[in-house]
Amino acid sequence: MNGILDLIRERRSGRARYDPKRPVTQHQLDQILEAASWAPTAHNMQNFEIIVVDDPAKLQAIGAIESRTSAVFLRENFQQLAFSEEELRRRKTGVIASMFPPSWRTPNADFDAVAAAEKPVPLSHSLQNAPCLLLVLYDPRKRAPASEGDVLGFISLGCVMENMWLTAQSLRLGLQILSVFSGESVERETRRILNVPTYLKIAYACRLGHPAEIHDTIRVRRAPDAFVHRNEYGHG
Repeated sequence: MNGILDLIRERRSGRARYDPKRPVTQHQLDQILEAASWAPTAHNMQNFEIIVVDDPAKLQAIGAIESRTSAVFLRENFQQLAFSEEELRRRKTGVIASMFPPSWRTPNADFDAVAAAEKPVPLSHSLQNAPCLLLVLYDPRKRAPASEGDVLGFISLGCVMENMWLTAQSLRLGLQILSVFSGESVERETRRILNVPTYLKIAYACRLGHPAEIHDTIRVRRAPDAFVHRNEYGHG
């Protein structure tokens, strides 16, 4: 049990650049994909497909897709920022503001104007030489029975994510979730490059590879006594 908890504690978002000369082996991929196959899903629907992209030409084509940052993202991201390490350690939630450009972390900024001024950025900036990309797709025509908004279906996709992530961590591979692929314009271009059927949507993509450098980032979590309620809300 301690081994499982240690793995969970060690898991992190691998934002560092990956080594393009060290491919993810087929054996490593097989383990990650088998872990995905055993993820719990609502009613065992297994409403997901995974595209493994490790062809350099395909990765280059995807990397050339341009994306823009939305004002909605900037506003909601700003709410999660801590402006010092001390503040982040005290809050136990959110991310350090220094990860982002100054225009994204300026109090009282006009984020509509900031977003409009942002130039389109190619996805290669997000991929950072990753030798492998995993795209997780789902069919929105299906939903878990009586699950309003298909909440249980999205929880299932999260279970797929966690199984793959923990397995990658056990293999000492870096993994980072890239939500940009679910954006309308990026999804449309990615769909064209990878010949994705129109009835499938991209839930998220996982950037996968061997970290070329180590980023010693601050990691904070609330302790269980901060969010656990015994028998009724408000009782510890």
